[in-house]
Amino acid sequence: MKNENNWGFDTNAIRAGEYRDPATGAHNTPIYQTATFSFETSEDLTHAFKNYDDPNGPNLYTREGNPTIDMLQDKMSVLQGTESSLAMSSGMATVAAAVRLCAKSGDHVIVTDKLFVISRNFFVEECPEMGIEVTFIDMLDLDSVRSAIKPNTKALFAETITNPQMCVVDLTGLKEIASDHDLSFIVDNTYLGPYLLRPVEYGADLILDSATKYLSGHGDAVGGILCGSEEHIAKARSTMSSFGQCISPFNAWLILRGIRTLPLRMDRHSKNALALANMLKKHEKVDWIRYAGIPESHQTQLIENQFPKGCGGMLSFNIKGDPNNLHQFMNALKMVDMATSLGDVYTLAAARVDYGLIRVSVGCEDEKDILNDFSQALDAVQI
Repeated sequence: MKNENNWGFDTNAIRAGEYRDPATGAHNTPIYQTATFSFETSEDLTHAFKNYDDPNGPNLYTREGNPTIDMLQDKMSVLQGTESSLAMSSGMATVAAAVRLCAKSGDHVIVTDKLFVISRNFFVEECPEMGIEVTFIDMLDLDSVRSAIKPNTKALFAETITNPQMCVVDLTGLKEIASDHDLSFIVDNTYLGPYLLRPVEYGADLILDSATKYLSGHGDAVGGILCGSEEHIAKARSTMSSFGQCISPFNAWLILRGIRTLPLRMDRHSKNALALANMLKKHEKVDWIRYAGIPESHQTQLIENQFPKGCGGMLSFNIKGDPNNLHQFMNALKMVDMATSLGDVYTLAAARVDYGLIRVSVGCEDEKDILNDFSQALDAVQI
C-alpha cells in the first residue's frame, strides 16, 4: 500500500493505497472486472481456499476481495485513521454490519432519535427480528443517553449531523458515556466524510460512510465503507461474504476516482452552503434554517471544535405558511434538481412535508447561481 505518514490529507486522498499496476504499468488504478482469479498450480489454489478471508492473502473470488476494492479499502483506512476498512455494497450494508458486530440476540443498543429514515427502518424492523432491543434517544441530551443505558446495552449509534434535521451531536460527550459503560461507539459520518471530520479522533470504534455520497461525489456509484479495528473488520468481512454484500469493482473504482477530489469538493460544498444558509436566514419568507455553519449560540464552541475545516454542504429550512408552500418553492426551481440523494457536485433539494422542511445538498456550482435560483423560487411562493 502506498502511504507516507508525513503526507497531508490532500496528498493521501490522491495517492494513498494506490500504486502502479505491476502487470501493465498503468498509472491509473485498473478496474479488475473479474468474478474469479486463476492460479498457476493446484497447490496455490488450495492455499487460496484456506486463506480466502485473509485481507492480505491472494485474491480468490471478488465476493471476498478484488485488487480495485483492496485499494479503496487501503485508502479509506489512511484517510479515516483506522487499522482497517471494508468496502460494501451500500451505506445501509455498513449500518447492518456495524450493529451486528456489536450486538446479538438479547442485547440492547441506543440510537439517535433523529436518524436517516432507512436506518430507522433497519432499527425498527430488522433489529427486533434479530432479537436486538433498540431505544431511540435525543442524543443532544447526554443525560437522557445515560438514563437509557441498561445492563444489556452494548452500543451507541450516532450520526455526526442528523439526517434530515441537521442537528449536531457532541461526540466527545457521547464517547465519555460509552467509555464509562464499556459500550461500542458507532458513528455514521456520511454528511461530512473524513476530510471535515475523523470520528476516530473522538473515540469512535466503528465509522461508516455511505460512499454513494461525498466520497464518490458524482452521483454515479452506490457503496459503503466501514472503518475500524482489524479485529472488527475481519469479522465484518466474513459476514459480508455470507450475506453477499460485496461492492462491485466498477463502483469501487468510481469511488476511488471521486475521493481524489474530496478535499477540493468539500471546501466548495462548505463555502456554498454557508452562503446559501446566510441568505435563507435573512429571507422574510423563511421560517427557520438549520446549518452547522450558523449554529445556535449554545453550540457555537462545540461546532468550532468539531468542524474546524468547515461544516459541509447539507442544510434544511422551512417556509412560512401552508405546508404546500414547500411544493410551490420546489416547483419554481430552475437550476437545482429535485432528488433524494446528497453529496453530488450538483445541488439537490427535496421537500419533506412529513418533516416540515426542505433538505438541500448544496453542490459545487457558482455560488451566485445557487443563490439566484433559491431567491427566484422564494419570490414565486405566495405566503
